[in-house]
Amino acid sequence: MERVKKRSKRFLCISIILMFISMIGVSLVQTNGGHVSVKHIYWETEAGIGISANLYIPDNASAKHPAPAVVTSHGYLNNKEMQDSNSVELSRRGYVVLAVDQPGCGESDIADYAGENGTGFNFISVYQGALELSRLPYVDKEKIGVTGHSMGGMSSNLAVLADDASEAPIISAVLLNCIDAMYTDSPNTMGGLATLAGLDGNYANMYNTRDVGIIASKYDEFFQQTMTESGTLLQAPYYMDESYYAQSFLHFGKDPSGLETRKADTIYHETISGEDAIRAIFNPVQIHPWSHFSKRSATATITFFNEAFGSPVELPASNQIWQLKEALNFVGMIGFVMFIISFATTLLYTPYFEKLRANEIATARKTNKNGILWFIFGSAISTVIGALSYQPVVEFGKNLTFTEQPMIFGIALWAALCGVISIAVMCASYKIYGKATGLDLNEIGVKMPLKKLGKTLLLAAVVIAAAYAWVFFADYFFVSDFRIWNVGIKAFNANTLRMALFPHAFLFLIFYITYSAASNCFNFNQIGGKHSWSNNLVLTIVALLPILILLAIQYGTYVAIGHMAWSNNNAPMNIAQLWAFLIIIPGASVIDRVLYKITKNPYLAGIITGVIVAIISSTNTTSRFLG
Repeated sequence: MERVKKRSKRFLCISIILMFISMIGVSLVQTNGGHVSVKHIYWETEAGIGISANLYIPDNASAKHPAPAVVTSHGYLNNKEMQDSNSVELSRRGYVVLAVDQPGCGESDIADYAGENGTGFNFISVYQGALELSRLPYVDKEKIGVTGHSMGGMSSNLAVLADDASEAPIISAVLLNCIDAMYTDSPNTMGGLATLAGLDGNYANMYNTRDVGIIASKYDEFFQQTMTESGTLLQAPYYMDESYYAQSFLHFGKDPSGLETRKADTIYHETISGEDAIRAIFNPVQIHPWSHFSKRSATATITFFNEAFGSPVELPASNQIWQLKEALNFVGMIGFVMFIISFATTLLYTPYFEKLRANEIATARKTNKNGILWFIFGSAISTVIGALSYQPVVEFGKNLTFTEQPMIFGIALWAALCGVISIAVMCASYKIYGKATGLDLNEIGVKMPLKKLGKTLLLAAVVIAAAYAWVFFADYFFVSDFRIWNVGIKAFNANTLRMALFPHAFLFLIFYITYSAASNCFNFNQIGGKHSWSNNLVLTIVALLPILILLAIQYGTYVAIGHMAWSNNNAPMNIAQLWAFLIIIPGASVIDRVLYKITKNPYLAGIITGVIVAIISSTNTTSRFLG
C-alpha cells in the first residue's frame, strides 16, 4: 500500500501538469500565439435577457482599420464552446468573432420559451450578437456575418428577418450549418424549418442581396429533407440530387423547374438589386452532430466567408489548427480524470480518511462456468431492456412539465431504470449463485457501516469540489475548459449546479453507484483475463452494448439505405445524445476500478462519477424557464 501512496502523489503532480499543459496550450492556439485577444463578455438585451459570449479580437482589427466580423452560434442542447473551430479559424484569419450562448444555454440567462418576453423558439442571440458587433469601433459595419449550427442556424434565419425589419440592416452574409434555408415565402419556413412542411408558399429569395451558404451534411438526421409531391419523405442523402429546395436556393429563389442542375461545393454569383450576391451548398459526408467537430465544415466556413468578405489575413482554408486545441482540451480532460483518482487516493492516506482504505489491494476473483453463465445471462437482460426502453423512457421524461432540462432529465430517468434493472440482476445472481460460493457482501463492500458511508460522501464531495476548482481556474485565467467533441467539463453558475444536483444527480447516482458495484463487487473476476484492465474493458463494453446497438441500427440503416431506422418525432434527437456516453462511461469505468482496488468501496467512485456526469450533462444542454 505504501507503493500506492507514492504513486498517487506522483500521478497527482502529473495530472496537474497535464491540466496546465492543456490550459496554456489552448490559450496559445485560440489566441494565435498572442495575436488574438479572447475574453468573456456578457450584456443584457432590450428583452431583459443576459447573453454570454466569447469575443475574439485579432490584432489587425482597430478603429482605424476595422475588420469583418462574424457571430457564431451553437445548436440545441449545446453551448458557445461547440463553435471553437470556427472561432479559432476565422479569428486567426483576421475576423472579429463573437461566439454566443443562446438563452438557456451556457452562461446566458434562462429564457421563458413558452412566454412572450421576446424569445419563444426565436432564439435571439445571433441577431443580438450582430447588434453588439455593430457597436464595436474595430468592426467593419459593412461586413458583419452570422453562422449557426442547427438551432443556431435557425437563429441566423430569424436574425435575417429581424434585420430586414430594422431601419438599418447590418447582416450581409449568412452561413447555415445543418439547417434549411428559407426557401419559400411561407411563414411555415421562416426559421428554416422547411423539412416537414412540404412545398408551401412560393419560391423566393428571402435573403435579398446577402451572401448565403448552407453546410448540408449528407447524413443529417434532422434537416435537408424533402417532401415529394407524392408525399414521400426523402431524407438528407437525397438533398442535392432530388430536392427542389436545394436547386431553388442555388438559383437565388427561382422555381428550379427547367433550370440547370447546380452542384454542391460550388459558389454561384448573381447580381441582385445591383449588388453581387453568392449562394453555395457544401455537402460533406458526415452526420449532424459531427459538423461542429469537422475539418470539412471548418473548410466550408472559411471558404464561404473569404468569398463573401475577403480574408484580412491570407491563409489557405486547409491550414487549420483548431484540432490542436481540441487535442489539448482532451489532454486536460485526461488530467482531470487522473486528478480525481490521484487526489482521492492521496486523501485516503490522511488520518481522517484512512479508515476508508482497504487493508490490501483488491484483486480479480476466480470464476467458474456457472459464474460465466450468470454473467452472460445478466448482461443479456440488461442489454435488451436497456435498448428497448431507451426511446419510450427518454420521451416520457422529456414530456414531463416540471423538468427544466427535458432532454437530460429523460436520459437520467433511463439511466436510473438501467440501474434498477442491474440491482435486480445482482440480487438474483447473489441469491442463486454468489451466496452458494461464499461471496461476502461485507467483504466486497456492498454492506458498510453508516459512519463509513458518511465519510465516503464527504470524501466524494471534497474530490468533486477540488476537481472543479481546476475547471474554474482554467475558465478564469485561460478562457479554456476540458472537453472532447460534445462532452465538455466546463464552468457553471449556481442555477445550473442546482439543476445538476437535483433532480439529475439523484437519478444518475442510481446508475453510476450500481454500475460501480456491479463492475467491482460482483464482476471483478477473471472474465476477460487475469488482468484488471482486461476485465474492466469487457465490463465497459457490456455497459455500452445498449448504446452501441441503438447507434449501429440507426446509422447503419441510414448509410445502407439512405433512411434512418428511427426518424419519427424526436427519435433522431434522442439517439444522437448517445454519442457522448461512448466517452463518459469508459471514463467512469476507469475511476470506478482504480478507486475500488484501493478501498473495496463501490460507493466512493459511484458517487463521484454520478455527480460529475450530472454536472457535465446540465452544463451542456438547454434549460427552460418554468415560471
